[in-house]
Amino acid sequence: MKGLVFTEFLEMVEQTFSADMVDDIIDASDLPSGGAYTAVGTYPHSEMVTLVQNLSKQTGMPVPDLIKAFGRYLFSRFVALYPSFFESTPDAFDFLDSIENYVHVEVRKLYPDAELPTFDTVREDTQKLTMIYRSKHPFATLAEGLIEGCLTHYQVNAHIEMIDRSAGQGTHVEFHITRLDV
Repeated sequence: MKGLVFTEFLEMVEQTFSADMVDDIIDASDLPSGGAYTAVGTYPHSEMVTLVQNLSKQTGMPVPDLIKAFGRYLFSRFVALYPSFFESTPDAFDFLDSIENYVHVEVRKLYPDAELPTFDTVREDTQKLTMIYRSKHPFATLAEGLIEGCLTHYQVNAHIEMIDRSAGQGTHVEFHITRLDV
């Protein structure tokens, strides 16, 4: 997993809770990296799992809620860090539909060793989009938070139904997104 995801996660924890909380979860996690991340580095996804689990223990918040909140936060950071991805796409569904064939292509140019999930999309009509998420890592809830962040960014009111096709593993999920306002 790219270090950018780790640095943004720790930044969110600091902004939401405190710098002490960041130190506490790193100390409790006994990480191979020692909790020192660079945006361009690559780290085991298991370190993120451990950090989130320890944040959950410290805060009493459920792990899925924390991961989804991080997804929403991370989307807002992507908008700030990579505005060109969003300027040319004025609609949330168009942006979500472009992730696999545009956004991930560009990400791989920047980070050739990035381990990205795949997203197959089906546009049923202008009001419905199905996204099929596949990853070797169990971060479907992160993807759901990113989708929510996208909808918020584009000011789209929508319902997201998540169907896990991986027996609760979070590695193969269908997101059925229905626009509620026309």
